[in-house]
Amino acid sequence: MRRTSRFAAALVVLALALSPSLAFARAGSGVSSGSRGTRTYSAPAPTTTAPQGVAPMQRSMTPPAAPSTGAPNPGFAPQPGLAPRASFASGLMGGLIGAGIGGLLFGGGMFHGISGFGSIFGLIIQLALLFFVGRFLLGLFRNRAPAMAGGPSLFSGNAGAAAPPPGGGRPAAPPVQILPADFQAFEQLLQAVQAGWTQHDLTTLRMVATPEMVSYFGEQLAEQTSRGVRNAVTDVKLEQGDLSEAWAEQGREYATVAMRFSMIDVTKNAQGQIVDGTPNERTQATEIWTFLRAPGGRWVLSAIQQVR
Repeated sequence: MRRTSRFAAALVVLALALSPSLAFARAGSGVSSGSRGTRTYSAPAPTTTAPQGVAPMQRSMTPPAAPSTGAPNPGFAPQPGLAPRASFASGLMGGLIGAGIGGLLFGGGMFHGISGFGSIFGLIIQLALLFFVGRFLLGLFRNRAPAMAGGPSLFSGNAGAAAPPPGGGRPAAPPVQILPADFQAFEQLLQAVQAGWTQHDLTTLRMVATPEMVSYFGEQLAEQTSRGVRNAVTDVKLEQGDLSEAWAEQGREYATVAMRFSMIDVTKNAQGQIVDGTPNERTQATEIWTFLRAPGGRWVLSAIQQVR
């Protein structure tokens, strides 16, 4: 009997080891998920709380940006308008010369009827004038063509504001000032999200998180139900936190915060037996949370990322 019980216990341990982890590890299940606007796939800046860096985003409804090859468009003419002007000048010159030759052939002198000169001296003067006038026109067209090809800058005074920084990075986003009241809101959201997670209360989660994050929470809670277990995260306390970055884009304000917090994290089965965690021992976790809001509105959770 003793050997049988030991064998059964070993099978249980082996099954737990080979099966997916029962440590659902609080809201988010230890997965980097959510959206951070255009910075979804960019690593947040390291902080004192999380100096080791952040794991890349694993789940997000924000599509990755298409890579830019930087190759020129084959259908783009580098200097449109230059060739037409040159053709126009060449046509003008050809027309004048043709008219002069025609006048000579018909015995009226070059440019007969225009200048009235019929002598050789007059012919020389006309050819010289024609040469200098043609040269002046060609030079005029050539000097004007590059400026017209590139187009005038209508916003030269603000050109530097939208230009990308050196190195090909993204344009600087408008800064967002984070006040002590905002940090207090972040701590309250940390506790509210964990409470809604523990109670399997999607209604509460919808009030404190984006629809994308609520959909992930719903999947993870449904997975708990299908396995016959339930994770409870209680007595959540923020131990340390600091701001990684805050910015505004597309009518929204974002703030990414590193938070180290402690809690009681316990998972029980349908019979109320503890299968993971210790009810009398606090555990700690460090995560990167991103919040968003409309200007002047309230913050909601939009992403959770794990540290490396």
